[in-house]
Amino acid sequence: MGEFGLSSDAFGHGEEIPRLHACDGEDVSPALSWRDPPAGSRALALIVEDPDAPVGTFTHWLAWNIEPVAGGLGQGESAPAEGRNDFGIGGWSGPCPPPGHGPHRYFFRLHALDARLDVGFRAGRRELDRALAGHVLGTAELMGSYERRA
Repeated sequence: MGEFGLSSDAFGHGEEIPRLHACDGEDVSPALSWRDPPAGSRALALIVEDPDAPVGTFTHWLAWNIEPVAGGLGQGESAPAEGRNDFGIGGWSGPCPPPGHGPHRYFFRLHALDARLDVGFRAGRRELDRALAGHVLGTAELMGSYERRA
């Protein structure tokens, strides 16, 4: 097997995320693809966050119990289980930095897990982090940037 990896047809690592996926566009999640999850992976969990937000790290998407063999999520596709992001809603909420604040980085981290998670519907970041503890076999990362212009 190769190295566990995460990619998107919408943007490459370190590249700008298209406006289509942002709050000032259509706000649909980008297509994501993964390869070579570690042996023993029973589920995947995805966390998308912006560490450059003025209020501190801001969570844009929490998802779990994704099938490793699926190989990806299509554009706008929901995950089997999704939590409450920092906008207070479930599912994807795209990049939305304050206009004129400069580019923000968005980290997509896909965790391969040795078990499916028993996390309540619309759980928040703390609940998901607690559930992940001791179950992560490996992590794949993709980073994109976005800047809202006035």
